[in-house]
This record gives sequence, C-alpha cells and structure tokens, in this order.
Amino acid sequence: MSSSPTPGPAARRIFVDKQSPKPYHALLQTSEAVRTTAAEADLDRIVVELINLRVSQINGCAYCLDVHTRAALRAGETTRRLGVLAAWRDTEVFTPLERAALALAEATTEPSDAVAQEAAYTAAREVLTDDQISAVIWVAVTINAFNRVSIMSKHPVQ
Repeated sequence: MSSSPTPGPAARRIFVDKQSPKPYHALLQTSEAVRTTAAEADLDRIVVELINLRVSQINGCAYCLDVHTRAALRAGETTRRLGVLAAWRDTEVFTPLERAALALAEATTEPSDAVAQEAAYTAAREVLTDDQISAVIWVAVTINAFNRVSIMSKHPVQ
C-alpha cells in the first residue's frame, strides 16, 4: 500500500495572477500608470521603491520584498539604507521627502489607525506637493494589491 505525501500549503494554492489573468493585467497597467504619475510628480525611482519595500515589509510579502529590493539596488539605493528601512523613524539617513512618503505609505497600508493617518497626512502636506501626495498614495495602494496577490498565491522567492 503506497501513499502519496500530503501536499504542502503552497502546493494547494493557485497563482491567482495565472488563474485570472485579465484582472492581473489590469493591475499591471495600473502599476505602469502609477509609475508614470510618480515620475511626473518628481518622485524618483528610489522613493517609489522605498515605498514598495516598506509596504511589503508591513504586509510580510517575501516575493515583493525580493523583487523590490533588487529594483531599489538597480535604482541606486544603498544596502545601508535598505538595511534600516524597517526602522526608518529611528535613523537620520532618509530625507524629509522620503520620511513624509514613508509615513503616508504606512498610513495608507494601515488605515484603521485614524490618528496616525491624520498625522502622516498633515506631515506630508508640509513636505510634499499635491501631486506627490497623490502619487505616494497610489504607489502604496498598488503595492498593497500586488502584496495580496503574491501572499495569497504563495509566490515563491527564486
């Protein structure tokens, strides 16, 4: 009598991006539009990748952390700053613009904390333009969506 091993949790998952490609392609198009919006708002690629990484840290998305760490390094980010990103508030290595963007991205990711959300938004108004605020929020919304796709699909880190 032979028995097959029970598949692990990842084996039972479907990759929702492959199972339902139309919504995933729409998400990719949204991502491209958001990237353009960020560039037009004078948010450089490093700021966008810092947002992508911080949101992915909060959400615990290993796949997106891998992808966006490599993208940040390609954009010129340093390993030193990447290493302290999770504790960005406790360092002096991030600019006021980056700090405002990170706080606003965190507030977008965890909207249930209304006090923190209001504080982040107020601080962002002091540093970021209206276009930059909008772009930061869109970057955070988009990476949150990608995080959920990858987390629920259990996309592997290669």
